[in-house]
Amino acid sequence: MKKLEMDIINTHCAGIDIGSRSHFVAVGQSLHDVKEFGVYAEDLTAICVYLEAHQINSVAMESTGSYWQNLYVELVKHGFDVTLCNGKFTKNMKGKKTDVKDARWIQKLHSIGLLTGSFLPDDSTETLRTYCRQRTNWLQLSVEATHKMQKYLKLLNFRLDVVVKDVCGLTGLAIIADICNGNLDPQKLAAHRHGNCRKSYDEIAKALKGNNRKDYLFGLRQEYDSYLFFQKKIADCDKQINSFLKEQINTDAVKKNFTPMIKYTSG
Repeated sequence: MKKLEMDIINTHCAGIDIGSRSHFVAVGQSLHDVKEFGVYAEDLTAICVYLEAHQINSVAMESTGSYWQNLYVELVKHGFDVTLCNGKFTKNMKGKKTDVKDARWIQKLHSIGLLTGSFLPDDSTETLRTYCRQRTNWLQLSVEATHKMQKYLKLLNFRLDVVVKDVCGLTGLAIIADICNGNLDPQKLAAHRHGNCRKSYDEIAKALKGNNRKDYLFGLRQEYDSYLFFQKKIADCDKQINSFLKEQINTDAVKKNFTPMIKYTSG
């Protein structure tokens, strides 16, 4: 059987298999070239010392979940050239997979130059992305709470969804708040009708004659409280994003000597 020879591109390189509880570092292709390390801060420093002892200057590892981030920062701090690659480019090895084999495979691919790095944003972009992702999480939870409120309203036979376009609009939220405060009188609830609402006062009152089951009312109150909590968290994220953007814009303004005119608005 003929063997295909490939040139070594990265002569002093290592491959790291990232894990949630341990990292396997391969500085070569033999079994004794692979060493297991923990994931604590002192372990990450030990990895860098180990690599320096083996005269490694280039390291490749997978972007596995968020486990790679602290090690990546530590490696860069120690001056290593780090290639962070997508896992789909390193998962083609045949046979039973082990952490040791994965580390050796990554090292081998990196040594012959077959791994390309993933895009990594700068610090400012990454910070803004963190804030925006957190805001998105709260938005999703807010939507779930809205759907659950609609569910309990229907179970209570309060057909608010029929008479208002958005149950979390001005009219809808005012009515839900009053219901959660114990007001179950259809006429009084209909009095919260906003002037922009297309449905009449009488039609809204007709839709709000419910069965008043205590268990459904309890569930509605719970979801309404959750909705208000999520809205507050979204507002907090908006303030943080706005503050961060102003800080970045003012920094750029000082560098470029111009007056900033941009303002973040939530959407």
